[in-house]
Amino acid sequence: MSQTPSTAIAVIGIDIGKNSFHVVGHDTRGTVVLRQKWSRGQVEARLANMPPCLIGMEACVGAHHLSRKLASLGHDARLMPAKYVRPYSKGPKNDFNDAEAIAEAVQRPTMKFVATKTAEQLDLQALHRVRERLVSQRTGIINQIRAFMLERGIAVRQGIGFLRTELPTILATRTDALSPRMLCVIEELAGDWRRLDQRIDRLSGEIEALARQDQACSRLMTVPGIGPIISSAMVAAIGTGDVFSKGRDFGAWLGLVPKQISTGDRTILGKISRRGNRYLRVLFVQAAWVVLVRIKNWERYGLRSWIEAAKKRLHHNVLAIALANKLARIAWAVLAKGRAFELTRTNDAGVRPA
Repeated sequence: MSQTPSTAIAVIGIDIGKNSFHVVGHDTRGTVVLRQKWSRGQVEARLANMPPCLIGMEACVGAHHLSRKLASLGHDARLMPAKYVRPYSKGPKNDFNDAEAIAEAVQRPTMKFVATKTAEQLDLQALHRVRERLVSQRTGIINQIRAFMLERGIAVRQGIGFLRTELPTILATRTDALSPRMLCVIEELAGDWRRLDQRIDRLSGEIEALARQDQACSRLMTVPGIGPIISSAMVAAIGTGDVFSKGRDFGAWLGLVPKQISTGDRTILGKISRRGNRYLRVLFVQAAWVVLVRIKNWERYGLRSWIEAAKKRLHHNVLAIALANKLARIAWAVLAKGRAFELTRTNDAGVRPA
């Protein structure tokens, strides 16, 4: 593909599809000089014959794989969240307009990009997503068993452990309340529950083995409340954390900061924004509850003074969210600085996380 200097392509926007890709290219002056529809097999072949240029894509299924391929060809491939591209769209919704909006958005100096994931990160992320789906299915089965028994007047104490312990006894002795048909239904649900338990345990074991072999995960597990599941999920999501400039940005990306609705001189802070990675946010909140409920020696981690002061002014649920945000920021620092969690002594009578 020969091009004169005036029509040389400098920026390309690609709207990724399942089988077809819509491509729009700009020259150095911002003029559209390329507007074509390519098949999936044509993308790498055609871009391999072009001089290196800036290529923008929305972060979606298949984008990370294509980004790595284009980077190996010498192009500067960048991924963006779809919601940040939408304001640059002009005209009706179609694939070519989407590609042109991507080409416009990738040139913005203030645009926030998504780090390209490695194949190892995607594999680890896949394990977490499968495990999350299985846990959700198990929760649905447990809730269904509880509902069926409650309709027959049988109530079991809240908690998965209590139901797992009492269910065999209930099925063996409460034949007066449960009809033969309902006994059969609940027994089949219990069998599904056991099979899901086995798959979840197998996946959890594989994730834990991978986490203990990874140095970044091992460093993250020195942070209080963070174990193999959270550490591996964080590495799968953000890699080394280079996409964030500070821990506060990571906490905001997780949605653990108050939603700001401000105007003029009025600053209004509402509930947490809940933006970003929901799965990772839930895990950090669970880690916060582990620190509050199960860990007694807060002084060991330099959290005692902060937690005791926060307890006096915050509801316990709000305290858990605030602690989750603090743990997320500490975890980002551990990941970005490449060293394990430790305490540093301060001159004003206390300790603080390094």
